[in-house]
Amino acid sequence: MTTTLNGMRAVAVALLLALVAAGCGGDRAFTGLRLMVPNTPGSGYDLTAQGALLLVDAEQVEAAVDALQRRMAALDGAGQGHVRVASLVTVGQRIISSGFIERFHDLHPGITVEMLMGQRVADLARGEADVAIRMVMPRQPGLVQRHLLTVRSHVYAAHSYIQKYGKPKSIDELDQHRLIIFGEDARAPVQDVNWLLREGNPDQAARLVVLRVNNTYGIFRAVESGLGIASLPDYLARESTKIDMVLPELNVRTTDVYFTYPEELRHSKRIAVFRDFLLRKVAETRF
Repeated sequence: MTTTLNGMRAVAVALLLALVAAGCGGDRAFTGLRLMVPNTPGSGYDLTAQGALLLVDAEQVEAAVDALQRRMAALDGAGQGHVRVASLVTVGQRIISSGFIERFHDLHPGITVEMLMGQRVADLARGEADVAIRMVMPRQPGLVQRHLLTVRSHVYAAHSYIQKYGKPKSIDELDQHRLIIFGEDARAPVQDVNWLLREGNPDQAARLVVLRVNNTYGIFRAVESGLGIASLPDYLARESTKIDMVLPELNVRTTDVYFTYPEELRHSKRIAVFRDFLLRKVAETRF
């Protein structure tokens, strides 16, 4: 079985493989071992059997070099540069629409914030982002986390949906309504994200699902359109005048959100000023 590598990473891994091999075989590591071969023209490279055996070691070296570069960048003490922030789309949009970024830039004009929004969890150890805002507590070693806020979620439906199908008066009546839930194959942003399928349903009878979506913002827009009922974070639902909370007596769902960054950036001034600003502003804001 071969591993395909593309672009600059192929070059980097090739050099790292050669360096790792050099420690074991001298000059022969560069001339006697063939670590990778080109595959279809223009599409990348395939590791040979020898290269595959050394890949894990090379990736560890690569991660260590990335960490060293970030640590060196943090030592200059300058509150300038970029801060790359990875987050879910809905959380990133809320941060932007709240005016946080504008106020931060007014206070720290030498620091540029770059929002990296999506469902995929950025690998901070590999330098894919400087910091991350995550809906679950990070468990990877070498990461620092600070509790940022607690998100509350309720059940919502559009005015147009309620006019057409009525409003459920009890949790049992969800059996007669159309639900919008998170896709089974998608990376769920929180645990038990599809709790509406089980709430008040001890026999686990099938409920009508009209749509599965792989991200929270897509579910929000589907609810706005009148397609069905869904669980949404309150901060997102408040942005719409087209939807109302239904079944408010249900126990609120809460999700803790964490500000996370690599240990080697603990003493970076640009990370520290952004962290402290965000923690302070979120505490003052209704999320």
